[in-house]
Amino acid sequence: MNVKKLVTLLVVALVVFFILTNPTGASNSVANIGNILYNAAQSVTTFFTSLL
Repeated sequence: MNVKKLVTLLVVALVVFFILTNPTGASNSVANIGNILYNAAQSVTTFFTSLL
């Protein structure tokens, strides 16, 4: 088993453990990531709109 596959399996195991032990925290983390991506997309849109 190569290192990349082992690290991937460990990360997946930690994510599953986090979701099972703290579902509220996991959902808040996903919501925060979604907000960050949404804000980034809005910023890029605003930038390109201001160029026109």
